[in-house]
Amino acid sequence: MALESDRKSLDYGTTTDHPESVNSQTDVEKTVVPAVGAINQDFPEGGTRAWSVAFGTSAAIFCTLGYVNSFGVYQTYYSLNQLKDTSPSDIAWIGSLQAFFIFASSLIGGPLFDRYGEQVIRPAAFLYVLSIMMTSICKEYWQFILAQGVLGGVSCGMTMSPAMAVVGHYFNKKRGAAMGLAIAGSSIGGVVLPIALNKMLHNPHLSFGWAVRIIGFIVLALITPAVFVIKARLPPRKSNFFLPRAFKEPGYDFLILSGFFMYMGMFTPIFFIPTYAISQGMSDDLAFYLVAILNAASFPGRVIPGILADKLGRLNMLFVAGISTGILILCWSAVHSNAAIIVFTLVFGFCSGAIISGASVALISVPKDARNIGTYMGMGMALMSIATLIGPPSAGAMELKYHGIKQVSIFSGVVCLVGGVLVIPTKLFSGHSLYSAN
Repeated sequence: MALESDRKSLDYGTTTDHPESVNSQTDVEKTVVPAVGAINQDFPEGGTRAWSVAFGTSAAIFCTLGYVNSFGVYQTYYSLNQLKDTSPSDIAWIGSLQAFFIFASSLIGGPLFDRYGEQVIRPAAFLYVLSIMMTSICKEYWQFILAQGVLGGVSCGMTMSPAMAVVGHYFNKKRGAAMGLAIAGSSIGGVVLPIALNKMLHNPHLSFGWAVRIIGFIVLALITPAVFVIKARLPPRKSNFFLPRAFKEPGYDFLILSGFFMYMGMFTPIFFIPTYAISQGMSDDLAFYLVAILNAASFPGRVIPGILADKLGRLNMLFVAGISTGILILCWSAVHSNAAIIVFTLVFGFCSGAIISGASVALISVPKDARNIGTYMGMGMALMSIATLIGPPSAGAMELKYHGIKQVSIFSGVVCLVGGVLVIPTKLFSGHSLYSAN
């Protein structure tokens, strides 16, 4: 009975195929990869090509998610300059739209990668650089919405999701470590880019436009070689563009629901910590550095839990990340001094960083055929993206109404805890024991 249950369950990390992929790929499987039931079992798990792809993905995410993680700098700068007559909630919509479209555009980028390979990344990367350059000439609120929020978000997501999916072509047993390394690029970018941007924005010899354009040139120099290093290992699939059968797997559905609530809670402090720190008496200069501090702490938060996930279980580490982050956010309103805010930022950065990498590893480990990784990830991230559209603006509206962060911390902390708890049914419906290392 146990063996029969295992065969029916959603076995994270295994690699059998969906029926629709089997029917349309039989000839390819016979000539290029092992037959169904053994397909993709022999992952490289290392080597020059595999690790170069992981590092290329890390560089791409440095430029994309790392730059997006700098929005806390923009949030504070806009509120003091171009958009000083705009409410914090309205300004947060720029970042929320960007975050939403990053994940929502994965709905298209993921399946396109599965069908056409890595070439879908290159035009998206060009448009992403263009969006940064367009942001540099914005003056009105609606212009920032279109250039930074919409174009920046869509192009970033179309670059990022295929780059992340390709890691799953090369790693299985070491997938957590490889994905942790790849996503850690966003932490490094989130340290370097906010500091550089903050320095340039406060340089009297540089305008806002040139400060942002210099960031754009840095991104161009790094992302160009990265997108040519990233290459798919497996042949494309020829089945349906989307895979709706995935939603018949309860483990996949609960994983998406879990990630939805975690994302709704965790993005609020990322956006509002600098503004909150200034309201508590911290200097503007030090408050700007909190974004870099948070991202520096998220680097080990993405790498270490990723390594541990391969040994202790990917869902186990996601559960720990969600619960610990939720508890921290609930404590946010009790943090007032400069030292306490810095310590809070460090610990929050570590724990929330594990959510990003943990959810990504879990999503790419669901499909039983590695050629479906992009589609599974794209569909899952698109649904989870709705949370990033809801969370920060709701928090901004609450802050405006209650003139404080207490209600915001309660709302964000509770929804993040709910996301952590939902990992439990995810695990059970995936056919794993509650205490197993899965």
